Amino acid sequence: MTKPLTVRAIEALKPTGSRREIPDGAMPGLYLIVQPTGIMSWVVRYRANGKPKKHTLGRYPAIKLADARALAAQSLTTVAEGRDPSSEKKRAKREAADAIKDDIETVIASFMERYAEPRQREAYYKETQRHLEKEAASAWKGRSVKTITRRDVVDLLDAVVDRGATIAANRVLAAARRFFNWCVERGIIEKSPVDGVKAPTAEKSRDRILSDDELRLVWKASDSLGWPFGPFVQLLILTGQRRDEVAGMRWGEIDLTNSLWTIPAERTKNGIAHVVPLSVQAVSILKGIARQKHGEAESPFVFTTTGKTAISGFSKAKATLDRKIAALIAAEAQAKGAQDRALEMADWRLHDLRRTMASGMARLGVALHVVEKLLNHTSGTFGGIVSVYQRHDFAAEKREAMRIWGESI
Repeated sequence: MTKPLTVRAIEALKPTGSRREIPDGAMPGLYLIVQPTGIMSWVVRYRANGKPKKHTLGRYPAIKLADARALAAQSLTTVAEGRDPSSEKKRAKREAADAIKDDIETVIASFMERYAEPRQREAYYKETQRHLEKEAASAWKGRSVKTITRRDVVDLLDAVVDRGATIAANRVLAAARRFFNWCVERGIIEKSPVDGVKAPTAEKSRDRILSDDELRLVWKASDSLGWPFGPFVQLLILTGQRRDEVAGMRWGEIDLTNSLWTIPAERTKNGIAHVVPLSVQAVSILKGIARQKHGEAESPFVFTTTGKTAISGFSKAKATLDRKIAALIAAEAQAKGAQDRALEMADWRLHDLRRTMASGMARLGVALHVVEKLLNHTSGTFGGIVSVYQRHDFAAEKREAMRIWGESI
């Protein structure tokens, strides 16, 4: 009959030249393994599906004799329930390893490197990064991407909405949708938890168009705004291009001799290089801009305060511009004796200048397809199959449209 192991007997064991398995008579199936090196560990032997199995509990003396017997009893209970403790332990290890490899922070970093960075313009890349890292990764920190559920996504969006950022919640959802779809494509997850989740906030397309008088006020106020935002706003008006495209303008993109500005594909929203004819008025503004320095060298940026990066801080500049517009309105009202005139212009945004140019050109007789070419739109007139077969660049028509618009301004 096998004798029960005792602490004294275990402590008296000496290593030999071979590996030994010593059974515990007090707990059938429990063995103490003594290696030739003197290292000792506990195992449980049992049968599962008719096959002999071994389940390692851990080393002695980290696991004491009494603890080893308790763990062995638990393992044998698991076997009695028809489960395999050894297989479950291996599966748990694999899942733990997968959780480390597939944690939300690591997978988001991979998505940003492999998907977002090569495909998105800098401004959109930074926006995607902010929504995923600040919102999603922060909310789900330490979790495997495989454990994220639809409920988790909804809770995240609700938290963004609850702090008053309703439109930002829509942007977070869009970024999360791209991210999880990428995870599905890569085989990281089987199904996107974003499927079926609707945008938390209904958005309306803006239709704000500045009147001629409002546009006059913006232009005049920009004159007193100074460098760099004064000429920046005026070029927004004259070119009708997107805010970040104008703000990120490089001298290397501009051909003043031929009055052309070529925005490279990596800086356009649709990823298509865009040639913008420059009116006489736009060229005059550009010629009046002094080239800034970055160290000893000239900065590549047209609009910069550091020489190293393009301008930012648009909200602050817009607020200053609005104050100057209000002051102009007040001064003009006083000069005319119209004291009851509103001292503020109706709410507007810099992007409204782009829509205002499009509307203004149409009013001046410029054809819609030419306006769309100037805006670098690939939908509308040039959507669908037309975009495949229509290759005319309308260069002459675009230049004439810019001439008409510049003279109108």
